[in-house]
Amino acid sequence: MSPSCADSYGVRFIGSGSAVPTKVLTNDDLAQMVDTSDEWIRTRTGIQQRHILAEGESVTSLAVQAAQGAIAQAGISAAELDLIVVATSTTDDLFGTAGRVQRELGAERAVAFDLSAACSGFVFGLVTCAQFLRTGVYQNILLIGADALSRWVDWSDRRTCILFGDGAGAMVMQSCPRSEDCLLGFELRSDGKGNELLNLSYDGDRRSFAPVTMNGQEVYRFAVTAVPDVLEKAVHRANLSMDDLDWLILHQANQRIIDAVIKRLNIPPAKAVSNMARCANTSAGSIPIALHQWITEGKIQAGQILALSGFGAGLSWGAVVLRWG
Repeated sequence: MSPSCADSYGVRFIGSGSAVPTKVLTNDDLAQMVDTSDEWIRTRTGIQQRHILAEGESVTSLAVQAAQGAIAQAGISAAELDLIVVATSTTDDLFGTAGRVQRELGAERAVAFDLSAACSGFVFGLVTCAQFLRTGVYQNILLIGADALSRWVDWSDRRTCILFGDGAGAMVMQSCPRSEDCLLGFELRSDGKGNELLNLSYDGDRRSFAPVTMNGQEVYRFAVTAVPDVLEKAVHRANLSMDDLDWLILHQANQRIIDAVIKRLNIPPAKAVSNMARCANTSAGSIPIALHQWITEGKIQAGQILALSGFGAGLSWGAVVLRWG
């Protein structure tokens, strides 16, 4: 949706950060664990390696590290945060990770809660946070996308274990005058009829969650059709065209999906951000990790127009068009 005339304030995006575990698992490493090869993985996914939680690391520790970078870049202190939202499906505690993050940051005045929308979590979280800013309820919000799906993959299943890595990315959002609003348009969607295509379900017999299961072909078909549609709608709501986009940051699920989406939308490959090779699919962390990497490398500049799109379990998908900085 586009901004409502009833909104009193706008949204600015002023800081980013990211963190990945120290442990690296290469395709060759995986080939020692399951029947696969570096060539098989690279040609089907674009992935060469992924980062995996090591001893002493957690979703919380990654989220805190990413958050500290975003807060520093934004030029504020943790004490100035009004709200912390952690988008995650792999929380360290089923009662929530956001409270732990708030404590570690020393953000004592901030309200904190988790949001779960799988690989769409960061985009859904961004739109959710924007509503608190536009209505004037809060001034400074920290949004984090963090996941550690390495905890929940079956390392003997080459269809899924090759895909996922761990990591966290963060963004600081700030209220601004309505005339300076940088959230230009968005579109969110859900379809529970496809819920069985991608699951991390509770197993009552085992009294634990079962490993990730996925129908890869159907998820691919869903993504290459649904993602271009929400991107077109979000761009339209922003009163822009695809040619106006400086960068497209899709959820880093599979390089084939990224390639198919940009082909359908006729977007030049040079505008499509991809860090699949080094980070793999970090679920809710993938978009903000890629965003921060491109900012750090000086590719994304203040004032540029970005389109972000997440998609995954639920089924859920969405897109946001924003102006950075």
